[in-house]
Amino acid sequence: MTTEVIYYIYIEVLINMKQLKIGDLKKYLSSKNQTELIKEVLELCKIFPNVKEYYASNIVPDFEQEALDKYKKIIENEFFPARGFGKLRYSEMNKALNSFKKISKSTTHIADLMISCVEFGVQFTNAYGDIDERFYNKILTMYEDAAVYVVRATLEDVFQVRFRNVMNEGDGIGWGFSEALAEIYYSYFEEQEEE
Repeated sequence: MTTEVIYYIYIEVLINMKQLKIGDLKKYLSSKNQTELIKEVLELCKIFPNVKEYYASNIVPDFEQEALDKYKKIIENEFFPARGFGKLRYSEMNKALNSFKKISKSTTHIADLMISCVEFGVQFTNAYGDIDERFYNKILTMYEDAAVYVVRATLEDVFQVRFRNVMNEGDGIGWGFSEALAEIYYSYFEEQEEE
């Protein structure tokens, strides 16, 4: 375990603590020997699940797929919980997506999770009928964010069909939603459609 990796973890965990300066943290860490640093990282893994997931994604070969499934389930639960109705807590969806982005090394997995959010949203409105303008705006923002990410990562050939399916499944939904889906789709995937 390198000192650089340990610095990264400490910085990630403590970055929001305004009273702690990075220089002070580096000085503190450099005063520790390797055994002490290992002990601290192990303690961080016990206290902070995202630190444990970070290391698992680097050490356990199949962990990232398991993490993708876990975070996808968290997002799906906001729309379709096992019991009751979806709570549509956008903050929980964003938290799940951001947590996964921090541990994932795979642009394909990140894009998969992003487009899954949109797919669940379209399935939700098709299952329960008209929602509200805020809902549609959030889903459209997720759709465009996912499209931007996919294009930047040059993953169009992997995800274009899913984007098209979302557009098609959203056809006829009100509040200008279906038209906005089509506009976003064709502005990011128009060239691929013509090929």
